[in-house]
Amino acid sequence: MNRERELAQAFVDLADTYASDFDPLVLFSRLVHTCRGRLEVDAAAVMIADGRGTLKTMAATEDGAAFIELLQTQTGRGPCMDCFRTGEARGIPDITAERDRWPKLVPAMLDNGYRALHTVPLRLHDRPLGAVTLLNARVGNLSDGDAHLAQALADSAAPSLMHWSTEPARVDDVITRVQSAIAAKTALEIAVYGNIEVGEAGRRLTDYARHHRVSLADTAHALVSRTMDPTVIVGDPHGS
Repeated sequence: MNRERELAQAFVDLADTYASDFDPLVLFSRLVHTCRGRLEVDAAAVMIADGRGTLKTMAATEDGAAFIELLQTQTGRGPCMDCFRTGEARGIPDITAERDRWPKLVPAMLDNGYRALHTVPLRLHDRPLGAVTLLNARVGNLSDGDAHLAQALADSAAPSLMHWSTEPARVDDVITRVQSAIAAKTALEIAVYGNIEVGEAGRRLTDYARHHRVSLADTAHALVSRTMDPTVIVGDPHGS
């Protein structure tokens, strides 16, 4: 399959949300893996704001990318935070030049093998919902073509959330549902208590939901509400 067909399929996949079993967490995962697979980047992550405007990581292709996002949300500082607040893309071609500006972020990125960062807003009707982060191990700006494509992918994914119901949805309704998914995402923190990597915890959670034919969000909510023992996920991916 050539690049044009691959890109066309990627946009179709991001818009394929009419199924009754549509899961927003799967959409976010699909978005970051599409970015990593179709753009010249080494890692990708997406953060969404909760009801208080606090960004939370919803999906990441690598644990290092998830950690970079977490550090920014904890400190309240970083290019992704600026992107969400302004609704404008940001490019950092060499993170080492920003030591004075972001003294905690720079060493964290270098320790995880990243030298450059580009972030684009995830927005719905011009209202920022979050930000998509793209990381590279090499210094340099994202090409203009990839930067435009990254924004196009983010712009394609956000409206898909409008189809998260059989009823017509307003922007505020969508944000409320996204925030419910954010709460579900915290289940990964529970799963990680078993001393496994965040990425592995996410894979086991997804595997469990797929094996038992239940929603990923419902499984996560069960963990958060403690109606499910996290050892079921940590000890055995299929819970058998």
